[in-house]
Amino acid sequence: MGKAFNNDEAPIDVAVIGGGPAGLSAATTLKQAGIARVVVFEREPEAGGIPRHCGHYPFGMREFKWPLKGPAYAAKLVARAKRAGVEFSLNTSVVEANRSGLLRVVTSAGPKSLSAKRVIYATGVRETPRSARLVSGPRVQGVLNTGALQSMVYLEGRRPFKRPVIIGTELVAFSAIMTCAHAGMKPVAMIEQNTSVTARWPTALFPWINNIPLLMETKLVEIKGGDRVREIVVRNGKGETRTIECDGVILTGQFVPEASLGRMGHIKVDPATRGPSVDQWGRCSDPTYFATGNLLRPVETAGRSWQEGKQTGLWVAADLAGKLPHYEQKAHPVRVEPTLIYAMPQRIYRNNLDAQDVAGMTHVQLRVVKPIKGELIASIGEHVIWRKNISAKPERRIEVPIAELDTSTSSNNQGEIVFSLVSQA
Repeated sequence: MGKAFNNDEAPIDVAVIGGGPAGLSAATTLKQAGIARVVVFEREPEAGGIPRHCGHYPFGMREFKWPLKGPAYAAKLVARAKRAGVEFSLNTSVVEANRSGLLRVVTSAGPKSLSAKRVIYATGVRETPRSARLVSGPRVQGVLNTGALQSMVYLEGRRPFKRPVIIGTELVAFSAIMTCAHAGMKPVAMIEQNTSVTARWPTALFPWINNIPLLMETKLVEIKGGDRVREIVVRNGKGETRTIECDGVILTGQFVPEASLGRMGHIKVDPATRGPSVDQWGRCSDPTYFATGNLLRPVETAGRSWQEGKQTGLWVAADLAGKLPHYEQKAHPVRVEPTLIYAMPQRIYRNNLDAQDVAGMTHVQLRVVKPIKGELIASIGEHVIWRKNISAKPERRIEVPIAELDTSTSSNNQGEIVFSLVSQA
C-alpha cells in the first residue's frame, strides 16, 4: 500500500513532482513496472490535480470506462497509486531541482535536501492571469480565473458573484458555465475575440442551451467598478465599444505550462511551448529529468494527460534498465516557422536506433496561430522530408507521424527539422 514519504528510508528511484493525472499515472505505472521506490511530491494537502476542483462530469472514461465527477476521478487515481505502493509527500513544495536529481524541498517541518535516480516533472499548467492579459481598469474584487472559481465553489462552498461574464471559449470556459450553474450563478455573456469558438463542436451550442449570449469577434478592453466589478467595456471586430453590466469576470484559458522550477534551474525551456524542451521519450536537457502531461504544451484533457503519464512511466522504467538510446547520440532539433506556434518534442532521434530501443512518442505535435488551410511541410535544409495538405484551427492538435519523417538519406541524415505552413490562396 502507498504510504507517507519518509526521507530516512531507502534512496528514491523516481521522484514525481506534481500529483495530477499525469504524475499519478506515471508513478503508478513505475510501481507496476517493478521500480522499488517512487515518491510523488505535491504542494497541496491532497493529490489529484485540477480535477479535484471540478465538481462536474465527465472525467474517467479513458481510465475507468465510466463517467465521474472531478473529485471522484481524482480520488480513484490517488487510491490506485496508493494500492500500487506509491509514496506521497503532501504539502511539499520542490523549490530547487539541480543536476543529477538533487532536489531541495520545503515541508511543514522545514526545508530538506534529497536525491533521486530519475525525476519526472508533472507540474501541469496555469491560466494566464489578468496582469498578463493587459486589461485596463482598477483592481477590483470579482475577477477570477477558472481554477480560482472552481476552488471557491467546490472546495469552499462560496459563491463569488451572481452575474459574471466569461472571457474565452476554450474547453475550460464551458467548465466555468457548469461551475456557475452548480453555484446558482447566471453568466450574462460569453466573449470570444476570434471568429469561431476555440473548443470543438458541439460546445458552441452549450451557451445557447443555457441562454448565455455568445459574442464573437469581441475583446475585453476594460473592467470598471469600485470595490468590485460593476461593468466591463468590450470592443467588436468593427472597432465599436459597448459596456456590459456584470458583477464578476471569469478569465478562462490561455494556459501556460507551470515550468518555473525548470526555468529557475538548469533545464532548457522551449520558448514556444514554454515547457521543458524534450526528446521523444520526454527526456529534458538533463537526462535525469523527464517531463509529462500538460507541462509539455498547453493544454490537453485530464484523460490524455493520464495516458501521457502512463507512457512516461514506462519510458522512465526503461531508462533505469538502460534500454533508452544514449542521450549524447545526435538528435535532430525541431522548430517551427511563423503561423505555427510550436512543435513538441523539440528533439527527435531518427537514425542509428537499435532494434531493442524502446519506442518513444509516435508523433510530433503542432498547433497553429490562426485558422488555416494549406500545405504543412517538414524540411531539413533544402530537403523536404514530409508534406501534407491540412486544415487546422487554433488549439487543435496537429500530429505528424515521426516514422514518416525521412531523415535517412546521406545528404540530410542530420540537421534541424523545420516545420512550415504554406497557406492556400
